[in-house]
Amino acid sequence: MGKTIMGAVVSLDGFIADDQDGVGPLFDWYGNGDVAWSFEGSADESHSTQASADFMRSHYENLAVVVIGRRLFDLTNGWDGKPAAGEHVFVVTHKPPANWEHAGTAPFTFVDGVEAAISAAQDYAGDRVVDVAAGEIGGQALRLGLIDQVVVNLVPVVFGSGRPFFATGPLRDPILFDNPAQVVPGDRVTHLVYDVANRQDN
Repeated sequence: MGKTIMGAVVSLDGFIADDQDGVGPLFDWYGNGDVAWSFEGSADESHSTQASADFMRSHYENLAVVVIGRRLFDLTNGWDGKPAAGEHVFVVTHKPPANWEHAGTAPFTFVDGVEAAISAAQDYAGDRVVDVAAGEIGGQALRLGLIDQVVVNLVPVVFGSGRPFFATGPLRDPILFDNPAQVVPGDRVTHLVYDVANRQDN
């Protein structure tokens, strides 16, 4: 089985969006350089510094599927049926959309429950990478001990409040990470990779 990672772009105070789901300058680094890159299988091209491009290419080169929540699906309209990264998307929801125009043709699977969605994603991915979106879904997966590695793309901005990266809820015990496996400074972003030290049900 491949790795199951959790990641996102995040503010210094730990938010992946503000209270209105706005991202402000969080993704400015996707266009502040002259090195082109894109996620495998995606036609959307970003331009960043060489350091950020090298990191994104290498860290996500074996990405098979993404697991997201219904909020992100609704905000993006499922990226109009085209995965933003990877080749398949598993959406955690109690109620799949009834009239989505891409239903039946887009590589999206709707699953009731975080554990079931990640299990289905891992079965699909085999020895490739499963990427779980940070926030509510990633937080639940981390709490359940389902995450191997956390990727933090840290942007120097403070929101004050918003949608937390680690939406775990109360924990019985702290979740420990190892020392950073990677630290890559870019322009207006620092890429950090942590292995989860104590994978367990909290």
